Amino acid sequence: MNTTPARAAGSGGTALDENYAKNLQRATLASSIGSALEYFDFALYGLATALIFNVLFFPQGDPAMATVAAFATFGVGFVARPFGGLFFGMLGDRLGRKIVLVITIVLMGGASTLIGVLPTYEMAGIWAPILLVLLRLLQGFGAGAEQAGATVLMAEYAPTARRGFFSALPFIGIQAGTLLAAVVFSLLTMLPEEALMTWGWRVPFLASFLLIILAVLIRSKLEETPTFVEMEKREQVSEHPLRELFRNGFPGVLVGIGLRMAENGGSYMFQGLALSFFVTVVGPEADKGLLTWGVTIGSLIGVFSVPFAGALSDRFGRRAVYRAGALFMLVYSLPAWWMLTLGNHALAIAVIAIGIGFAVATMLGPQCAMLPELFGSRHRYLGVAMAREISAVLAGGLAGVLGAYLIAITDANWLVLGLYMTVLAAITVVSTFLVPETLRRDLTRTDDAVKISSVEAGDDVWLNGSQGTGASAVSARTSFTVDRTPVSADER
Repeated sequence: MNTTPARAAGSGGTALDENYAKNLQRATLASSIGSALEYFDFALYGLATALIFNVLFFPQGDPAMATVAAFATFGVGFVARPFGGLFFGMLGDRLGRKIVLVITIVLMGGASTLIGVLPTYEMAGIWAPILLVLLRLLQGFGAGAEQAGATVLMAEYAPTARRGFFSALPFIGIQAGTLLAAVVFSLLTMLPEEALMTWGWRVPFLASFLLIILAVLIRSKLEETPTFVEMEKREQVSEHPLRELFRNGFPGVLVGIGLRMAENGGSYMFQGLALSFFVTVVGPEADKGLLTWGVTIGSLIGVFSVPFAGALSDRFGRRAVYRAGALFMLVYSLPAWWMLTLGNHALAIAVIAIGIGFAVATMLGPQCAMLPELFGSRHRYLGVAMAREISAVLAGGLAGVLGAYLIAITDANWLVLGLYMTVLAAITVVSTFLVPETLRRDLTRTDDAVKISSVEAGDDVWLNGSQGTGASAVSARTSFTVDRTPVSADER
């Protein structure tokens, strides 16, 4: 029996159809609000890191090193994310998707709100950056499972034939949150310098509390996903998802990390690092407020381009669309960073907007369905969380710290930053050739789409213990294999 959400919705008559439609709508809204809050906080933190935190929370003997230290606190949040993904990912696979999404939104949003009441370095000395780091750790710990949960929730709710489109809809929240942060920060920079540095920067962090209340109210009314309900009926819920992930899902995690390098790293480089780079190159003449409109416009474009890319992946496949975005970033990286050195504000805004709205968004669209499709249902939440959050450390977190350090030691050499982004894009391009096509995969399946297999005398021998033992397994040739299970007619 194959019970995908789409089929479940249509198998019980009009009443079940209406109930499914309401839950699909509620799931989309619940996921979108969480995504908006997460990326509002992270984009706001990134913008504040480059322009405010480096001044208020660190000693100013060496401004360049103060910026590096500020970006280090930005990166600390990414270090905490895999641990949050590990902890909450296991809970999500054991207890269900819904309860974990309520917990993570409260933890993540609460930490962000408390940042708004922190004392500065002038007020509290060394305790100021210490408290900032602690709250950043809590923020990252909650965020480590938030986006993975939203991704899994929507993929398991979405109709099979349009999973790419529906799974991408909550990720409008990513663009909306980034857009809101950019708009708010642009408005804040219009304040007098003294007002901005004393109380103005605190306002948007404190306002996170409103989004928390809204998200909790919506998520508390959400029903569990059809996939997890079906797992409970079949008594397939895993008691040890971490053990299963290491035994069966590790190849999927590795491929998922590679897929995220360009998307995640490129996103944070364009959102935060590009601003710091431009200000360093141009100097006092740089208009900080004007430049944030690049992030604003790019996020506004992403509101449309992310679901459009998701819809394209329903038609042409996840890999083709993902690879197109990665190739675009590959050829765009060097020209983009060179154009930032020209000191033209309008050109810099366009560079950032194109990077976020097209290069990053084209990968993000198909990724929303692709990552959940890589993993079996028993460890899907944990698998997606690990792929997302380990890549967030390697790409997003490292991009800020390493990028700021490279700017400082190379005197803002554009070629070094351009090559760095090129490497991230190249890793993702290669990864698209390692991942199987997961279009319309049945999400009630317990096996993974990417497997480590052995081939001897033309036979597949799984190295996870289900088939193949003894000498035949030892002497076999190890390789990645692609799930080529045909799609049934009613899933198309």
